[in-house]
Amino acid sequence: EVQLVESGGGSVQAGGSLRLSCTASGITSADYAIGWFRQAPGKEREGISCVNNNGRHSWYANSVKGRFTVSSDNAKTAVYLQMNSLKPEDTAVYYCATSKRRCSLQVHLYEHWGQGTQVTVSS
Repeated sequence: EVQLVESGGGSVQAGGSLRLSCTASGITSADYAIGWFRQAPGKEREGISCVNNNGRHSWYANSVKGRFTVSSDNAKTAVYLQMNSLKPEDTAVYYCATSKRRCSLQVHLYEHWGQGTQVTVSS
């Protein structure tokens, strides 16, 4: 059974930084992607970043490009999302998820999800 656990959320002021972690277990696919998504109150869940498990391909939504960086550890058991220059509009619950397909920001392509971690950015 695939399990994903996010951590690292919290409250920061605008301009601050946070680093989210996604720890994965139970993945049996040789190739997969891990995506980062977020959902603000009253809004649809949106994809913001993803990376293939080999680390060779990553993608960012325009809203976070240049501010967020996705990376993975050498053992490929954890994926990180470094978030810099945070803005109040980045406030949301952040989720990681796995897909057997290539890196994509499309929510419906992901099969397994973590429970989410809250990020709150104050002005």
